[in-house]
Amino acid sequence: MAIHIKSPWEIEKMTKTGRLHTEIFAEVEPFIRPGVTTLELDQIILRAIQRLGGKAPQIGYRAGGQVPYPSATCMSIDDVVVHGFPSKRPLQEGDLLKVDFLFTYDGYTTDMARTYALGKVSPEAQKLMRVTEEAFWLGLELLQPGKRIGDVGAAVQDFVERQHGLWCIREMVGHGVGRELHEDPQVPNYGEPGKGPKLRPGMTLAFEPMVALYPAKMVILADGWTATVGKGNLAAHYENTVLITESGPRLLTGSQKSVPVG
Repeated sequence: MAIHIKSPWEIEKMTKTGRLHTEIFAEVEPFIRPGVTTLELDQIILRAIQRLGGKAPQIGYRAGGQVPYPSATCMSIDDVVVHGFPSKRPLQEGDLLKVDFLFTYDGYTTDMARTYALGKVSPEAQKLMRVTEEAFWLGLELLQPGKRIGDVGAAVQDFVERQHGLWCIREMVGHGVGRELHEDPQVPNYGEPGKGPKLRPGMTLAFEPMVALYPAKMVILADGWTATVGKGNLAAHYENTVLITESGPRLLTGSQKSVPVG
């Protein structure tokens, strides 16, 4: 495992990338409402990326034998956890939409995701969104130098599963990010205390609790990308890029504790 420790000048670049990434989310959020298609939202984001002089590194991305990913963003609805293709399907009242995309600027990449409620959603969906975001903030406090990845994953899993009766997705994990879209180490949302790589200043991590309403094995659909926990289930996702510093974690994307509701 080769973990890349970022230099001060790399951190400066990633700080700017993350700030612009956060601004793009703020730009698209007013358009997230029933009747809008996820393809329209994808194009709003892509135009913002291009206007800023950045790149949408997901377009054409492939891992292993996958077909190239076709879009700038992942737009995942209800039971789809991640990697949903933007489409011409209008969003509907009660949908749970996950917006997730990587953003590259001046050679460095950040990763960010949010879950949005479209109008009035069920109490179960509201709880799922709230617990997923709270799991992020709980885990963030543990992203301290000297801690291990397993300490963070174990705390998130205990909070989500034992305390709230929900389910941490096993098949998708967070990851290092920066020079590449996906770097070491992996950052699972489950684990054992004291296990895994030690956190060190200069590490930049995409930390991203992904939570389902009910226990489920995630399945990839025939398109090779769309990841679902099954009809009748729901999933939520909350992600920021985080820098580990000598004094603790620092957000490179996002800024506040609030579950956005569209």
